[in-house]
Amino acid sequence: MHPPIESKLPTVGTTIFTVMSRLAADYGAINLSQGFPDFEPPGRLLALANEHMHKSVGGRGVGNQYAPMTGLPVLREAIAAKVAEYYGANVDPDTDVTVTAGGTEALFCAIQALVRQGDAVVLLDPSYDSYEPAVTLAGGHTVRVPLRRPGFGIDWQRLRDALTTARPRLLILNFPHNPSGATLTAADLVQLSSLLRGTNTFVLSDEVYEHMLFDGRKHNSLLTHAELAGRSFVVSSFGKTYHATGWKVGYCIAPPALTMEFRKVHQFVQFVVATPLQAAIADFMTECPEHTRELPAFYQRKRDYFTSLLERTRFRFEPAHSTYFQLVDYSAVSDLPDTEFAHVLTTQHGVAAIPISVFSADDGDASTKGAEARSERIIRFCFAKHEATLDAAAERLRLL
Repeated sequence: MHPPIESKLPTVGTTIFTVMSRLAADYGAINLSQGFPDFEPPGRLLALANEHMHKSVGGRGVGNQYAPMTGLPVLREAIAAKVAEYYGANVDPDTDVTVTAGGTEALFCAIQALVRQGDAVVLLDPSYDSYEPAVTLAGGHTVRVPLRRPGFGIDWQRLRDALTTARPRLLILNFPHNPSGATLTAADLVQLSSLLRGTNTFVLSDEVYEHMLFDGRKHNSLLTHAELAGRSFVVSSFGKTYHATGWKVGYCIAPPALTMEFRKVHQFVQFVVATPLQAAIADFMTECPEHTRELPAFYQRKRDYFTSLLERTRFRFEPAHSTYFQLVDYSAVSDLPDTEFAHVLTTQHGVAAIPISVFSADDGDASTKGAEARSERIIRFCFAKHEATLDAAAERLRLL
């Protein structure tokens, strides 16, 4: 007899992104579900990675051996320079910046560094699916605050009530927002700082889509607001920015005291990130800064192309403000709940999408999830694809 396994995550199954991508592969569907491009990273970045893989130890690159636990100094310096350029914030590459194995590792380490047994953590629904399991593993519990409909902005009164009642250890934000594409304004940061002033609540800000804002919008990072930055972990992802999600390279910026706690966890979760990839990204940031500057226009063109195709379908939508995701309302197509519709869309019509209800809690309490969230007929498509891919998907969607 084997001893019984008492799961630490008894309600957690395989992530929806894995499920839908597997379903798309099984049924030969066009995969607009999981958020990854079907085109390559910049050629120069690939060349630099190859070069650094073949450099011997002792050169400017450090070969294929361990990098420093905190990340290569040259990459941390490049990150600090980027933050100064985009957000006017001065961060110390030695004490404030840590290179991580993608944004997800950074999010996990930040949560484990701060959340203790019994601590409350506030999530804004819909929220990315990795947040709550990390909180559970740390011994905490989540308090869900629905974002306003329409528009997915912060419901300030509900957030105020949650902060007052739950007295959370941590508030997790995600703007630009996945799945909706909602963004924060400078006035939102002022409002947020006012709510948090005098509390013991820290902030974890997931900003992995920071360079994908459209129609002239500006990303208002928490790093632009000194008071908020002083209590925050800010996370971003090179995988998203450089079309290289499989590289899993990201970073976390936080004040020295928070970074010290973050690194205590990071060193036992990942320890270091692939050395030649770090070196390649550092060089690319210096050689090709135009890539990041041109990224908003690059993805806006893809959004506009995809939405022009959707206009010839029965789906309804407001063009996304940011990210590389487009929400669509399928009410005119089907009355099925979104999880069932996404399954049918994949298996019978050959296009995979993500149902947005999976980004929200489902405990039957209308105050946490919102009755409107349970009745919505909305799915999420990823438009980070070649035009030919989007054309083929739209041709199938027009038949619905």
